[in-house]
Amino acid sequence: MTSQPHPPDRSRLELLLVSNSTMHGGGYLEHCANEISDFLGDMRRVMFVPYALADHDAYERKARPAFEALGYELRSAHTYDDPRAALDDHDAVFIGGGNTFRLLAQLEATGLLDAVRARALAGMPYMGSSAGTNVATLSICTTNDMPIVQPRSFDGLQLVPFQINPHYLDPNPGSKHMGETREERILQFHEERDSPVLGLREGCMLRVRGSSMQLRGTTAARLMRRDAAAKEYTPPADLSFLLET
Repeated sequence: MTSQPHPPDRSRLELLLVSNSTMHGGGYLEHCANEISDFLGDMRRVMFVPYALADHDAYERKARPAFEALGYELRSAHTYDDPRAALDDHDAVFIGGGNTFRLLAQLEATGLLDAVRARALAGMPYMGSSAGTNVATLSICTTNDMPIVQPRSFDGLQLVPFQINPHYLDPNPGSKHMGETREERILQFHEERDSPVLGLREGCMLRVRGSSMQLRGTTAARLMRRDAAAKEYTPPADLSFLLET
């Protein structure tokens, strides 16, 4: 999939984009369980996309109980001969975290990149966490992951017209580590591209409904733009303006 010559119609989008799947001391998706219930409502069947990790069976076994506890049936895409066709039999899709390059390469190889994008734009609820949040954006160029495989393109699902950096970390003043900070790496991204980058600290998430986007959760997000000072947003906050970028 290549970048679109004209902006797609995002008026029917229903997205929940989570920075991280697990908070320190908590269980899988425990910190956002209430948000998931509110997001999915009376939906029942959720397709899980496990491609960001190598062991798909183990990943499904990890994710399924979190959704079953909330009253939802979850089945992994890898258990279907044709996951694109199977997508039509589900009410929502959840793409989990792991390695973003591996995830994108598998979405391309299975045809799910275009299929999920089309269904999400048509109104199917889409939830992503970490790598699943990365691929929902314009590209995966602001992921934190190593390129352990090579996808055909860095283009993501392009459901939102900006970049996200999940697990965003602030500099530790007491650290003796001499490597680049997360913000320095994003500054380097802005030397090449001008898309806004929203750093989602662990504990925060985005809820998108058409042209509305709300920052939710327990931690602040940091918005970085090319040639502009970074801005902090504390939930609850209205970030709908980013959908107009």
